[in-house]
Amino acid sequence: MSVLLSDVVSGSAVGLRGRLWQLSASELRAAAVSASAEILRLEAVRVAVVDELSMRPDDQLIASRGVGAWLAANTMLQVRDGKKIAALGAALRPFPAVTARFDVGDCSFEHAVLIVAFCESPPKGMPEEALPRCIDLLLAAASGVEATTTKVRNVIATLERIFESDEIPPAEDIDRNELRIASTLNGRVVVRGDFDALTGEMLLSALSNLTMPTPAPDGTPDARSAAKRTADGFTELIRRYLDCAKTGTDGGQRPHVNVHINARDLAEHRDCAATPAAPDGGAAVSDLDVGHMPWLGPLSVSQTRLLGCDCFLSTVLLDDHGAPLDARPGKRLVTAEQRVALIARDRGCAFPGCTCVPAWTDAHHIRHWANGGPTVMNNLVLLCRSHHRLMHRKSGFVGKWVIRIGVDNKPWFIPPPSIDPQRHPRPANTTFKT
Repeated sequence: MSVLLSDVVSGSAVGLRGRLWQLSASELRAAAVSASAEILRLEAVRVAVVDELSMRPDDQLIASRGVGAWLAANTMLQVRDGKKIAALGAALRPFPAVTARFDVGDCSFEHAVLIVAFCESPPKGMPEEALPRCIDLLLAAASGVEATTTKVRNVIATLERIFESDEIPPAEDIDRNELRIASTLNGRVVVRGDFDALTGEMLLSALSNLTMPTPAPDGTPDARSAAKRTADGFTELIRRYLDCAKTGTDGGQRPHVNVHINARDLAEHRDCAATPAAPDGGAAVSDLDVGHMPWLGPLSVSQTRLLGCDCFLSTVLLDDHGAPLDARPGKRLVTAEQRVALIARDRGCAFPGCTCVPAWTDAHHIRHWANGGPTVMNNLVLLCRSHHRLMHRKSGFVGKWVIRIGVDNKPWFIPPPSIDPQRHPRPANTTFKT
C-alpha cells in the first residue's frame, strides 16, 4: 500500500477529492474496501464501549434517560439510532459466538441485529439444543463479502418453517391479509396491501413478465423506474383479466405457482437432527426440509403439502450432489422440463453474488451451441440478462469469465485475471437461496 493510499484510509476526507486522481483504479478499489472494513471495526468498538457504559451509569447517563439518548445528544446520531446501538450491545451478551464474529468485523451491524433477534425469540417449535446449529447457519449467511440481508432473512424464514408449531407463521397467516384502495382528492387511487407469502408469490409471478425493462425499437434502454414498470404491469394485468372476462370456476386449475421440495420431505417431515451436514462439516441450508418458491423463498412443509393436494406435479431426478440429471440432449432450445430442472439446481442467476430470481434469467450454453455445445444440463446454466451479456463479452469489459461444471455437477465460475490473478474458482451463488 502506497503512502498516499494509506493516508486516504486513515486521514481526513477534507481536500481528499482533489487528490484521488493520483490513485489508480485498483488503488481506489483497495481504498474503498479498506474504508468499509474500518467502518465495521469502529462500529464494533462503539457497540462494545456503549454497552460497557450502560452497565456503569453515571449522572450524565441518568440525566439523559439512558446511554442511547446520551450518545445521540453528544453525536450527530438520532435518538433511535443511539438506542439501537445500546440495544445491540445488551443483546449480544448471551451469544458469544455472534459477538465474536461481530467484533472481528465479519458481521455487519444490521445482520447482527437480525441474528440476535432470532436468538432471543426463536420459533416456538425449536428445541434449545438446536440453537447453536441455527446460529452457525445464520453466521454463515451473514459472513463474508457475499453476505446480504436477503440471505440472512431467507435463512431465518427457513428455520421458522422447519420448526413448525401449532401457530401459523406470520408469512402464511391469511387472516392478516389486507388490501386498501382509496381515492384521493385529485382523483387518483392509492393502493396499500399486506399479503401472505403465497399470495405474494402469485402476484409477483403474474407481474414478472409484465414488469421487465423493455428497450425502445431503436435499442434505447427502458427509461422507466422500477416502480413505474410495476404500475404499468399491474395495469396490464387488470386489463388482461377484464378482457378475458373470466372470474374463475370451482375446481378449476390452480394459479401457476412453482414450489420445489424433495419428494421425501413432501411425503414425510424429517426432524432437524436428520438434516445432513455440509461435506466440510460447516453450515449448509441447501438440504433443509422446506418448500421453496422462486420469488419469496421458504414455504413450510404443511403449506407445501396443502398445495400438493391439487396441483400439477413435475418430477426432477437428482444425483447425490443434488444436481438434476438430463437424458434429452440434442435440442438447441431449452425444453420446459430442462428449465424446471435448471431452476431446481441454480435457483435463479447462478453468477456469484447475484440475487436475480429465476423468472428474469436465461438458459446459457456454457459451450456455445454454434461451437457444438449440446443442450444438456451439464452445458447449461441460468444467468440474468446482465451476466448473460457479460459471458458474451459485454461491451467495455476486458476480461472473460469461464464457467465449468464441477464434480458436484453444479456450475463454478472462474474469474478473469483482472479480477483474480490466481483465478480461483467460485461456486454458484445458490447456497443461501433457500
